[in-house]
Amino acid sequence: MSFDLVLFGGTGDLTWRKLMPALFQAFRHGKLPAGGRILAVARDERSDEAYRAFVRERFAEVEASKQPSDEEFARFAQLLHYRRMDLSRPADYAGLAQWVAARGAETVVMYLATSPALFPVICEQLGAAGLNGSRVRVVLEKPLGHDLASAQAINRVVRSAFAEAQALRIDHYLGKPAVQNLMALRFGNALFEPLWRRESIASIQITLAERIGVGTRGDYYDRTGALRDMIQNHALQLLTMIAMEPPASADADAIRDEKLKVLKSLRPFTPETVTRDVVRGQYRAGGIAGEAVKGYLEEVRVPADSRCETFVALRTEVQNWRWAGVPFYLRTGKRLPARDAQIVVNFRAVPHPIFPGSHRANKLVIKLQPEDGLELHLLAAKGSLAIGGQAERLSPVKLDLDFDKAFPTERVGAYERLLLDALAGRLNLFVRSDEQEQAWRWVMPVLQAWEEDTAGPRPYTAGTWGPPASSAMVARDGHAWDEET
Repeated sequence: MSFDLVLFGGTGDLTWRKLMPALFQAFRHGKLPAGGRILAVARDERSDEAYRAFVRERFAEVEASKQPSDEEFARFAQLLHYRRMDLSRPADYAGLAQWVAARGAETVVMYLATSPALFPVICEQLGAAGLNGSRVRVVLEKPLGHDLASAQAINRVVRSAFAEAQALRIDHYLGKPAVQNLMALRFGNALFEPLWRRESIASIQITLAERIGVGTRGDYYDRTGALRDMIQNHALQLLTMIAMEPPASADADAIRDEKLKVLKSLRPFTPETVTRDVVRGQYRAGGIAGEAVKGYLEEVRVPADSRCETFVALRTEVQNWRWAGVPFYLRTGKRLPARDAQIVVNFRAVPHPIFPGSHRANKLVIKLQPEDGLELHLLAAKGSLAIGGQAERLSPVKLDLDFDKAFPTERVGAYERLLLDALAGRLNLFVRSDEQEQAWRWVMPVLQAWEEDTAGPRPYTAGTWGPPASSAMVARDGHAWDEET
């Protein structure tokens, strides 16, 4: 399959940190279709060779196992091209259209790795230049909008130029192997589905924790915050995959229809429930892994009076027959003790314990990072079941599946998977516009309540698991966050 992949924002942070390494890995693994071209688009003037040298230099910052040898990069570099464009100038799009038409590739993917503020003008200009035919797809990076109104405005422009099936809204968490195995776990096996309901599950937790602070991105992060950056997209997408009903097929729209039903079933927030069920925090100076770190207000390009949240924990419920009454806890934050992304499914305890220790509940831990895997936590007896007439105390054990060990030669990174899917036109892992807008609709009452709240975020010390109110919120239901650090 011949293809042209056009990277708008071709010299930007996302391109050289994520997209180019992912494209190289696909090339190294022999998965990138033959006969392809990768065109980087940006504002400055440079030649193909200068751009290739720029990418080669940036590869030095990639982890060692993913760095190309000189011979590998020389072959990969033959795919790379560069074009200077002013994104508001129609003549530049006409030139791009000529460049694309001269070769007539079977598939053309326009990847918008730019600020979302540029999405409307790029899509309008692509449409005006005729770069929106049936063989063209456009990939939109998050965040798609700042609120519901801006997301709807962007989607209106995108829909005016492209059909829904041509617009691929990316959420890189959906490309993680463990998330794919979540679908396989639920709908490819008979073991868990009979238990996947309110009668057997006590609570579900989703944690997306980061050790890092905002670094040099303080100005961007201060306009975004943890709710927009992580909850509205990544965490809610994971929740939908946990809570969705079995789709009729593996067809993209069958899956996305079920995810949308979950989003529409989430209990809506009111000003009262925001106060009770949402905790926002902002990190102060502390220590991470034995090193002192600054507080958020001391970070570069962060206003001294910022009220931006770097931590969010919230409680919600899915209001349908399968999940009624089961609390879902979502949590994300920066400067927490560990880099940890996981989903914890806590099962109910046995109804009548006959062994000491059997009041402890089983749980399933779906690990997303730093490693991918599954842990099933059970209870077992170390020796005989009865000693001196007394039942032996049960001890926790776990069954551990490490996907990297189970599939050592078949692992594909999230961006590599999503880029290959975009080229192939596989839509399962991309977010539909109605999903995305419904997610914004659900978080808007929280954002609006915060606008009117003069108290601001609660402080927490860097290196801790956020404000104590987060633990208190979960404890009200008789639960606790799953924390090993």
